[in-house]
Amino acid sequence: MSTLDHVDLELLAALSADPRATVVALAEKLGLSRNTVQARMGRLERAGVFLSYERAISSAALGFPIEAFVSVIVRQADLPRIGHDLTAIPEIVQVHGLSGQVDLLVRVACRDTQHLFDTDARILAIEGVERTETSLVMGEVIGYRVAPLMELAQREQ
Repeated sequence: MSTLDHVDLELLAALSADPRATVVALAEKLGLSRNTVQARMGRLERAGVFLSYERAISSAALGFPIEAFVSVIVRQADLPRIGHDLTAIPEIVQVHGLSGQVDLLVRVACRDTQHLFDTDARILAIEGVERTETSLVMGEVIGYRVAPLMELAQREQ
């Protein structure tokens, strides 16, 4: 989707403020018809604006209180297969491909430090993985957020 108009941005801001809002509630809040909200939601979804409908669940609540970021250096030719192989490791909750000296930034959740050590060893055992460096997450300073970006986009319209 190339551009979002002010109605799209207002709809996204309302959803960001209340992710569980119904179409009817959104329509009332924004002064739009239910059909308009549904049509816009469908268009935004088809355009890939919504990243996920998966509820964010605490890994600690599931018994995995240790989180870490593992910087992974790989042989570039093996990168597609390595990405696929990483999906077989359930402790991996997220992977980003990067430019620069580090190829992949892997977020893992583990039960304890031994479990983290074992998880890192499984990542290192993947053919084409050359090196890893692990950093423990001590706390989240700023969680994932887009509300400030939406406010900026609305001001720039």
